[in-house]
Amino acid sequence: MAPGLQSIALYSQIAVDHAQGCTIVDADGAEYLDFIAGIAVGSLGHGHPRYVEKLREQLGRATFGSFTTQNRARFLTLLRSVLPAELTHVQLFSGGAEAVEAAMRLAKSVTGKYEFVGFWGAFHGKTGGVAPFLGGTSHQNLGPGAPGVHMAPYANCYRCPWNLQQPSCGLACAEHLRAMIKTATRHQIAAILIEPMQGTAGNVIPPDDFLPAVKAIAHEFDALLIADEVLTGFGRTGTMFASEQSGTVPDVMTLGKGMGGGFPLSGVASSLEAMSAKPFGEPSGSSSSYGGNPLAATAGLAAVEAIIDEALVANAAKVGAVMLERLRAMQERHPCIGDVRGRGLLIGVELVADRATKVPLDREITFALFQECLGRGLITMAYSHNIRINPPLVITEEQALQGLDILEEALVVVERRFGLR
Repeated sequence: MAPGLQSIALYSQIAVDHAQGCTIVDADGAEYLDFIAGIAVGSLGHGHPRYVEKLREQLGRATFGSFTTQNRARFLTLLRSVLPAELTHVQLFSGGAEAVEAAMRLAKSVTGKYEFVGFWGAFHGKTGGVAPFLGGTSHQNLGPGAPGVHMAPYANCYRCPWNLQQPSCGLACAEHLRAMIKTATRHQIAAILIEPMQGTAGNVIPPDDFLPAVKAIAHEFDALLIADEVLTGFGRTGTMFASEQSGTVPDVMTLGKGMGGGFPLSGVASSLEAMSAKPFGEPSGSSSSYGGNPLAATAGLAAVEAIIDEALVANAAKVGAVMLERLRAMQERHPCIGDVRGRGLLIGVELVADRATKVPLDREITFALFQECLGRGLITMAYSHNIRINPPLVITEEQALQGLDILEEALVVVERRFGLR
């Protein structure tokens, strides 16, 4: 493999032999509790019987091509039943970035405009069209990105750039967004692109009134609202889609990750009127050679059926609430835990050197925490000061608390080693 593999794979150095549910077993027989689910991909965990059986059956029938199949028809019908009523049609793709770029092409087709607005801390993929939206440092030294992209602060209340408090701030970030569009753009905004809850930035949960305000601002400038639910969709946040929690129906929604249960599958959902706009709606105007192929559609059908039939959305809400309660109790005992936030099984823990200044904990310390967790049988994204916890939706309360026990044990060891207490 070339350099650039996911950090969790490089840092853990695990060679997987097999996996089941929320447990991964390496080639040496060591077991690990999975708190990452392939970065929220494995909604059903590993080796889910229903998922395995449906894919095995489809392998013997047909595996590629864009022709209609029974499973794709059933999958699209099922999607239609869980999507907001206004989002009636879906185009299928393979990866999240592909879906987001398709949503941007759709917005251009619908509005006839060409500018986009994104947010600090964003992650929508790494391909050329979405690279300008990267909120971290990975886009640096890559030269100019696609023109017409404007970035505004996200509603990350723990790190408010104006040092204000919510709700007395009057949602200053939304007012800044409006002012930025008025003064810094060509007034050719096709869409505002937003994660209802940010993942890569540290599983950041904005106030409930932020997304409705962003939608209102988008429509004020005759632009569409694209909600990127690739990470947050299909139960991850305790509702089928994160945007539901603020009562917001976007004009366009991108889908992926947990929808395929581990199989490369993504999609764009919108109204028939929008999807018919040219050139997006012309024959081959928005197609993908792999999008909606028989295997992908079957994987999506199996995953979403299981999410519904096994009440995994409710499980995410219930277990996530238990985890948040336990983590907030840990925060009382450990001064280096600056912030705990989350919805469902999208949970963030921010580690700081000092709660007053909120200076992030040093990388050497967080990497030591990651290694201590790993040595105790927990795979979690603790190598950054932003710990992201997003286990499979099938995780039990017992497994969740077991993992948090390990996290706290590891934290105590690291605190002593580095003199944090």
